[in-house]
Amino acid sequence: MTRKVEKSIDVDVPVTTAYNQWTQFEEFPRFMGGVREVRQLDDRRTHWIAEIAGVQREWDATIVEQVPDRTVAWAATDGTTNAGTVRFAPLDTERTQVHLLLEYEPEGLVEQAGERLHLVDRQAESDLARFKEYIEGRQVESGGWRGTIAPGGLPDPSEEADLPDPAARHRADTDEEPPPPETEPEEATARIPASRGADSPR
Repeated sequence: MTRKVEKSIDVDVPVTTAYNQWTQFEEFPRFMGGVREVRQLDDRRTHWIAEIAGVQREWDATIVEQVPDRTVAWAATDGTTNAGTVRFAPLDTERTQVHLLLEYEPEGLVEQAGERLHLVDRQAESDLARFKEYIEGRQVESGGWRGTIAPGGLPDPSEEADLPDPAARHRADTDEEPPPPETEPEEATARIPASRGADSPR
């Protein structure tokens, strides 16, 4: 049966700082007890190795929603059954509330015994406290990803439409009209079409 754990904590950093730090998944072992390793496979996929109630678990997870300064949500795609959402709410310009929701399914007798002892509740509370200590101690994020992932794990179409096309930028910089023939040597003029063709869309 799926269990839920909800915990919140206030951190004394701006919402952007708290959010940006949470997007640095490979640093989770620094403040998440039991998490041994998180590998960022791409913008949406991560691989986790953790110890849960004394048992090592390994799984892949996908980011199913991500909105800068507001939400990061993920779900396991194989291995251990779990999902989670972290929401960020500015309390003022220098303080942020971090709200964590975990959903998981205890596996095996050991984890079910840990469930009766509320180990996951205590671990979530401890992890948030350690995150607070970590980010307040730094006062600046170690990095940040500001992309948006719409619910369901797909890129936000409106955001992608606004992204500049690097190839288009390059063409805009290089595809200038050649100067009149009388101001440029004949051999240089002959090379211009070949250069433009190399930069043109395929």
